[in-house]
Amino acid sequence: MGTRILLLPAATLLVLALTTPLALSQKKYDPGVTDTEIKVGNIMPYTGAFSEYGSTGRAEAAYFQMINDRGGVNGRKIHFISVDSASDTEKAIGLAHQLVEQDQVLLTVGNWGTPANLAIRGYMNEKKVPQLFVAATESAFNDPANYPWTMGFQASKRTEGLAYAKYVLENKPGAKIAVLYSQDDAGQEWLLGIRDGLGGKASAAIVKEVSFEYSNPEALDPQIAALKNSGADVFMNLAVGRLATRAIRVAYDIGWHPLQFIPNASLSIAAFLEPAGLEKSAGIICNARSKGWLRPQSKNDPAVRAFLEWMKKYNPDANIRDANNVYGYQVAQTLVEVLKKCGDDLTRANVMKQAAGLDLELGMLRPGIRITTSPADYQPIKQLFLIRFDGKDWASLEK
Repeated sequence: MGTRILLLPAATLLVLALTTPLALSQKKYDPGVTDTEIKVGNIMPYTGAFSEYGSTGRAEAAYFQMINDRGGVNGRKIHFISVDSASDTEKAIGLAHQLVEQDQVLLTVGNWGTPANLAIRGYMNEKKVPQLFVAATESAFNDPANYPWTMGFQASKRTEGLAYAKYVLENKPGAKIAVLYSQDDAGQEWLLGIRDGLGGKASAAIVKEVSFEYSNPEALDPQIAALKNSGADVFMNLAVGRLATRAIRVAYDIGWHPLQFIPNASLSIAAFLEPAGLEKSAGIICNARSKGWLRPQSKNDPAVRAFLEWMKKYNPDANIRDANNVYGYQVAQTLVEVLKKCGDDLTRANVMKQAAGLDLELGMLRPGIRITTSPADYQPIKQLFLIRFDGKDWASLEK
C-alpha cells in the first residue's frame, strides 16, 4: 500500500506555522500593548509652582515621536500619555490611578518630583506596574527589595552632597558653610550627604543651617539674610526650581557673594539662572552627567550633533539652553532600549526584568558615565562631575 503525500501551498504552511502553540507563545502582552502600540504613562507638572520642569515631558514626547516616525519599537508605536499634575501631589495620586485603571498603560516613566513619586509608589507596587526612571534623586528610589516596581534614574542627593563637601574640603579647607535646605525628605538627604562628606569637620565648618517650605516662598528672604549674617563664605543653596532662582537673586542683591552650590535639578540656564540674572549666577557650582551642547566646539561630537538635530526637528519650540530637554531625551532613550530588549514579551514583569539588567552608554552622557542596573541595583546613573557657571555657560571643573 503506497504512501500519500499531501502537498499544501506555501502560504497555507505559513499560516499553520504561525498558529502553532510555539509561535503563539512568542508574544506575551499585558495591558497597554497590542501588535501595533505600547501605552506609556507619565505625570509631569506642566502648570503650577514647578511648571518649568514640564519641558522634560515635552522632550520625552518629542523623542518618542522621532522613534514612531522611524517605525516604532519592534514595529509598535509608543502612545505616550503625559498628564499634568499642576505641581500638586494629591492630583498626581489620582492621575496615577487614571493611567493604570482607565488608560491601562503598560508602565509609567519619568514621573516628576519626590513627593509625587513617593505618594504613588505603594500603589504602583501593589498593582505591579513599572514606575520607571522617576525624576527624583532620593536614595529611597533604589530599594528593589521593598519596591521592586519602582526605579530611579540619576545619581542620588546623597551623592551630590558628598561631592560638594569633598570639593570644599579640598579647595576651601577653612570654609564657613551656610546651608539652605527644604523641610522634607529631599532636603534632609542633601544635608546628611554634606555632613557625612565633611566628616569630623562638619560641626565646625557648618556655621548656620536654615530650612524652608516650598509653600512659603516669601519666608526665604529673611532666611537668606540670616545665612549671610552668620559670616559664611560658602552657600549650599539646596533649593529646587523657582526658589533656587530666588535664593540666587536675593543673596546677590543683599551683597552676599559666597562660593555657592546648587543641585543638579536647578542647573537649567533657561529655566532658573536667566531669571535670577546671569551675572548674579556667575561662579555657582553644580553637578552634571551630560556633555555640554552650547559651546561651538561641542558640535564636533556626533552625539551632540544628533541631539541638536533632534531639537531642531522634533522639539523646535523648546529653549536650547534648558537642560531639562537633555534629561527628557536621555530618559526616553533609555526606555526605548528597555522596550527593545523586551522583544515580543511585553509583560510588566519582563519590562522590570530588562530594566534591571541595563549596561548602556548613551551618547549625551559624559565619557565614563554609563547606565547600569541589576536586580539589586535600581540607580541607573551613579556618577556625576562638577561644573561651574561662567556667566554664559557651564564649564567642567575636572581636568
